[in-house]
Amino acid sequence: MDYVEPIFRPPSEAYSILLQITVGCSHNKCRFCEMYKTKRFSIKSDEIIMKDIEEAARDYRHVKRLFLCDGDDLIVPQKRLVKILESINEKMPWIERIGTYANTKSIKMKSVEDLKELKKLGLKIAYMGLESGDDEILKQMNKGADTKKMIDMAHKIKEAGIKLSVTVLNGLGSRERSFNHAKETGRVLSEMKPDYVGALSFMITPGTPLYKEEYTRGEFKILEPNELLEEIGVMIAHTDINGLFHANHASNYLPIRAKLPEDKNKILKLIDEALKGKVKLKPEHMRAL
Repeated sequence: MDYVEPIFRPPSEAYSILLQITVGCSHNKCRFCEMYKTKRFSIKSDEIIMKDIEEAARDYRHVKRLFLCDGDDLIVPQKRLVKILESINEKMPWIERIGTYANTKSIKMKSVEDLKELKKLGLKIAYMGLESGDDEILKQMNKGADTKKMIDMAHKIKEAGIKLSVTVLNGLGSRERSFNHAKETGRVLSEMKPDYVGALSFMITPGTPLYKEEYTRGEFKILEPNELLEEIGVMIAHTDINGLFHANHASNYLPIRAKLPEDKNKILKLIDEALKGKVKLKPEHMRAL
């Protein structure tokens, strides 16, 4: 397979075929993120993509899911993207689900009918990074979209019948905006109505603008474990969805897997017990991005 590294994928795509059809991220300006900073955004040639599909069809007949890399493949023009998905269907008819990252910029470029066409061709899940429901934080982090646009584009994905998984960053508001970050993120998630929520504990990365500026100056404070637990408790308390809320990423101190709304009280009780020291947290050396 032709990969321009590094390659990233959601934790739930760990056992998927990774088909890279774009390189990097078309936005690539988030101040907390370094994932694609070593790459210039581009769309791969059809020749390379079709060759990789042929190779995957030959070598991965036992794999039932496929994930499109890199950052936001919905930005690929509709005719080209349809051609790619049609080729996947033709060469790998056993694939049960195709997934992709999606941001507001790329979703906006597709009509609901475009998205429905992609859904028919196997695109069944889109992963969207909300990060925070606090518009001030989104502005500070140069996310490139406000919460209204996030909500509108989430509704567009859902209207097309595509499953939506939304990522949020526990601790992205520093200490100063922690409560508002948690409360507003819960509110926005409730309006987006995702099928899945993935909450990661924010770990600052050296080399990012956030690290080199606010963090180095002492203006951005990394939350302590108990502060992160308090924050995610507030977030869950303000989240009203019918879906799964996961905080079991390698970065999290307390693994959480909840079906909302049924498990809300149980999870809030678990967090309370952890805050009282009755539940053991993950050791620092076992955490990772």
